[in-house]
Amino acid sequence: MSEPTANANLLDPDALAKGENLGILARTIIEGYRVGNHRSPFRGFAIEFAQHREYTVGDDTRHLDWKVLGRTDHYYIKQYEQDTNLTVHFLLDGSESMTYGSARYSKFHYAKALAACLAYLVLLQRDSVSVNLFDTATREHIPRTDNLGKIHHIMNRLAAFDATQGTNIGAAMTDLAKSVKARGIVFVFSDIFDDEEGFLHGLRQLRFLGHEVVVFHVLDHNEIEFPLTGRVEFLGLEGNPTLVVSPASIRKSYLREMNAMRQRIKQACDQARFHYVLADTAVPLAETLSAYLVARQENTTIGRAPGGASTR
Repeated sequence: MSEPTANANLLDPDALAKGENLGILARTIIEGYRVGNHRSPFRGFAIEFAQHREYTVGDDTRHLDWKVLGRTDHYYIKQYEQDTNLTVHFLLDGSESMTYGSARYSKFHYAKALAACLAYLVLLQRDSVSVNLFDTATREHIPRTDNLGKIHHIMNRLAAFDATQGTNIGAAMTDLAKSVKARGIVFVFSDIFDDEEGFLHGLRQLRFLGHEVVVFHVLDHNEIEFPLTGRVEFLGLEGNPTLVVSPASIRKSYLREMNAMRQRIKQACDQARFHYVLADTAVPLAETLSAYLVARQENTTIGRAPGGASTR
């Protein structure tokens, strides 16, 4: 399947319009680098009032200054000296299996677009992002930035990456865990067609270091439902052989194994209190993104762990 080449395609305007006002709210207490919108893990005398700023959609209403509202009829947020900004790390699977696609976009392009939209939203709220693309090792690293103008550079790097190699998602997660010192949010975009134990080991490392992890399990609709008929030639990716089989003869066993794999991944995320999102490439990008952001905001508002529910 050919990949769209226009970088602008990675920023879905409908998805951004739906997601912009929801924002990205930190589910864990984040250690940051400058004054921002999220609570510091450090408590004590340093947590002192610093200033007011005008309320914007997506701000935590618990920080509204009700006395100022009563006097001025305007909404202001109280900021504190040790409030910190959020750092979001994107870990994107660029292995060959991600190039498969039966819908409009391949899994890889769908994952790129999700990452681009989320990076834009994070930068828009003045938080920081870093981006890593991997196959058997981490191949591309875009250093942490909080500059919204860098979104074009991020899109260029995403669009230019070709997925041609095998996968080692566990190694990529381990590399990230070793290189990131401050706690933040890690978004993982992958079909997870790799050693599950390596992936689970990576999850455990990130949990141990205090990161919040959001797993976007990116799958093609054919991989999820397996609706193929007739006699089909399956082209091997990442070194696997080509097979010619009748889908009807393997449908039941295939779906049993696929559903079991998805359940294992989701269960592991739930146990770690991480958020699992099944990203079906047949579902419009805006729908996948907005459903996740709504679920995230609801979980944050009522104080549930992100692993308590899946958007799919």
